[in-house]
Amino acid sequence: MTTETLEAPADAEAATVEVHDVHKWYGTHRVLDGVDLTVRPGEVTVILGPSGSGKSTLLRVINHLEKPEIGHVSINGELIGVKRQGERLKELSERAILTQRGRIGFVFQNFNLFPHLTVLDNVAAAPVATGRLGKTKAQELARELLGRVGLGDKTGAYPRQLSGGQQQRVAIARALALRPGVIVFDEPTSALDPELVGEVLAVIKDLATSGTTLLIVTHEIGFAREIADRVVFIDGGKIIEQGPPSEVLDKPRHERTRDFLSKVL
Repeated sequence: MTTETLEAPADAEAATVEVHDVHKWYGTHRVLDGVDLTVRPGEVTVILGPSGSGKSTLLRVINHLEKPEIGHVSINGELIGVKRQGERLKELSERAILTQRGRIGFVFQNFNLFPHLTVLDNVAAAPVATGRLGKTKAQELARELLGRVGLGDKTGAYPRQLSGGQQQRVAIARALALRPGVIVFDEPTSALDPELVGEVLAVIKDLATSGTTLLIVTHEIGFAREIADRVVFIDGGKIIEQGPPSEVLDKPRHERTRDFLSKVL
């Protein structure tokens, strides 16, 4: 696989992401328990933790696919999914929330491509749907982005005709098409066969040098050590510790972090 060097999409401004005292529960099960997190512009933050620790839920709260019971998220100072009304937070309209989500790229573990659309149209769909670009310009952008992720020869293919690694690279191109200030990756390699993991990680590594703010949930510890500016370890819905990879991965302070790493390294 060959890819061009990925650059931050034109018009994108690396975003600051702030998570303020976020709590989320399902029934009596508390999934997030007072999470506070600030991600600086252009920072690559990798989130680690055992299954069920709240990692994916945190990402979904960031773009308001999940609504927190307590707390809020802001990007570049703008509240996501809500607005202040007096001392309360009121839910925005679905249309307003969709507009906000257009500034947050989201790459899912299971690709979530439209099976009835070609690769080109999958990538071009969002800029057209949001009114940012006409169809011709959106397709020009889609061709450029697909070339960047090494799929310039697959524009007319359908998702079912691609390998899992190729589908995930299409999903990354689709996330870039909206020129987001932040991109979140929810275990982007977990649904892939082992031999396909490297091609997706290579694209993300390239993107990590582009200046875009990235939040990545992954179990790939070596990958985290290589690209992360900061590693955040979550367990039981709480941030247990965070810091540079050289500290969290090589000299973890908390016993729960050490226990987790002893099982995955």
